[in-house]
Amino acid sequence: MIRSALLVTLGVVITAFMSFWSVAFSIFPNAHNKVHKIANLWGKILLLICNTKVEVIGKENLQPGKPHVFMANHQSDFDILIALAYIPGQFRWLVKKELFNIPVFGAAMKSAGYIEIDRHNRERALQSLDEAALRIREGKSIMTFPEGTRSRDGEINSFKQGTFYLAIKSGVPIVPVSIIGSGKIMPKRSLKVRPGRVKLVIDKEINVKDYDIEKRQELVEKVRNIIIKNYDYWREAGTAGIKDMEREAT
Repeated sequence: MIRSALLVTLGVVITAFMSFWSVAFSIFPNAHNKVHKIANLWGKILLLICNTKVEVIGKENLQPGKPHVFMANHQSDFDILIALAYIPGQFRWLVKKELFNIPVFGAAMKSAGYIEIDRHNRERALQSLDEAALRIREGKSIMTFPEGTRSRDGEINSFKQGTFYLAIKSGVPIVPVSIIGSGKIMPKRSLKVRPGRVKLVIDKEINVKDYDIEKRQELVEKVRNIIIKNYDYWREAGTAGIKDMEREAT
């Protein structure tokens, strides 16, 4: 518990420091891209001090310089760090508006060009999706957690449809991303931080041009099923690997 308290305290200090410099960099041209690089460094530093090792599988499925809508399952606050540190290229987050109220950190997210979304106001949420579509037309990818919140039990919950509306409207392919193991490092509603290993699985992009708004539920199920398939496969592979090591040790 003492280790977790020290890590959380150190994490807050590093986050405040990086947020300050993100706001400072906002005065320069092309600030959004510079701030994203700071966020990338922030993610790597926090994962390093927490002794979190990440294995990336499927990076070759991405086409450099091409915008995508990334969709990942969500188990832990560490998912944000993992995505920032290990998903290549420039991307922007769709973020619930409450996080923008955090002093300094909220200003840093604005400096990075992140887009706030109001889950309780449909009209404003649609405006946020329009803003995200503009970011895509500028060549930036969008990163989302379509479950909308972290899973408590590690299972993948149902997906909200808003980001699928965004992908269909902008015509940008969806990239399914499975994150395996982050829930054991820092579970939902817990400040206890454990060292561990995480797998980040990037699947092939899904072309959305065969879908329209009326058929978006088919697209939702397709993306969710791919994320679940990769999640289950690599989770079981990891469990089998641990059992093999235990047998060798005995």
